[in-house]
Amino acid sequence: MTHTLRAAMVGALAVLAAAPQTLRAQTDMRDEILVSADWLAQHLDDANLVLLHVGDSADYAAEHIPGAKYTTHRELSDPNSSGHEAALVLELPDPELLQAKLRELGISNDSRVVVYWGSEWVSPTARVVFTLAWAGLGDRTVLLDGGIAAWKSAGHAVTSEPTPAGDGDVVVQPQDHLVVDADWVQSHLNEPGYKLIDGRNVEFFNGRREDRGVAGRIPGAGNIMWQDLLDDSLKLKDATTLSKAFTAAGVMPGDTVVTYCHIGQYATMVIFMARTLGYEVKLYDGAFQDWAGRGLPVEK
Repeated sequence: MTHTLRAAMVGALAVLAAAPQTLRAQTDMRDEILVSADWLAQHLDDANLVLLHVGDSADYAAEHIPGAKYTTHRELSDPNSSGHEAALVLELPDPELLQAKLRELGISNDSRVVVYWGSEWVSPTARVVFTLAWAGLGDRTVLLDGGIAAWKSAGHAVTSEPTPAGDGDVVVQPQDHLVVDADWVQSHLNEPGYKLIDGRNVEFFNGRREDRGVAGRIPGAGNIMWQDLLDDSLKLKDATTLSKAFTAAGVMPGDTVVTYCHIGQYATMVIFMARTLGYEVKLYDGAFQDWAGRGLPVEK
C-alpha cells in the first residue's frame, strides 16, 4: 500500500469516525432545547416550571395546557415598534421593560421556561424563545415540539381556566452578542466563519417578489425556508435532514449562522433549528426592513 493511499484511507476513517460523534452532539443539543409532550407531562407540576402559551388570545381562552400563561411575541417586543414606515417592526425591548413583563409571567432566576404555540403560531413562538435567550435565559428555555397539537395528540388534557399572573424575580441580562446590525452585517459579508441566511420564502430570496419595495436579498446570503423543515404535525424533522438543509444553504461546520427575514420573526425559527445542530447564532434584528430602508445593495 502506497503512502498516499494509506493517508487517504486514514483520512476517510477519521471522517467516518467523526460523523457519528457530530450527529450525537447535534442530538444532545436538540434534547437540551426541544422537549416532547410526554416530557412536559412528567414535569408539569415542577415547582420552578413556567409554561408560556403563544398564540391568539381567543384560542388560549378556549383551551390551553393547564398552568400555561398567555403571551405573544409582540408583548415581549419594543412597544414603540409599529407598522408605520418610520419605525422598524418587532424590535427587542428595553431590558427593564422586558424584565417587568417576564416577572409578570412568573419567571424567576431559577425558572425552567417551556414555550409552546397554540394553533400554528410557530415563528412567533420561536421569536419568544429567542427573546428569552437574549434576556439571558437561553439555557433555561425549551420549546415544546409540535405545540399544543402534539400535547393533545398524546392524550393530555387541556383547560379553559386562565392561569393567574405570576410574581417572578428574574433579572434580565441582555446577551448582546446574539444581535447584530446592518454595519456588522456589511463588515462580515465575506468573512470566513460566518454564513448569512435569509429566512424568507424563496420568491423573496430570488427577487421575484418585492419586500419593502425592493426585490432581492442581502449579497452572499443563503436561503432556508423553515417551513420545509417541519413535518405535517409541525414537529422538527430529524437532525440529519436539518443538517443537509443548512449545508445546502452554504453553512460549513463551525460557522456562526447569522439570520434575517422580513422583520426578525421567521429568522428566529431558523436560529432555533441552527441551535439544535450546535451552531453559534446571531440575529440581524432589523432584518430586510432595515436593509432596504437604508438603500443598501441587494442581489437577485
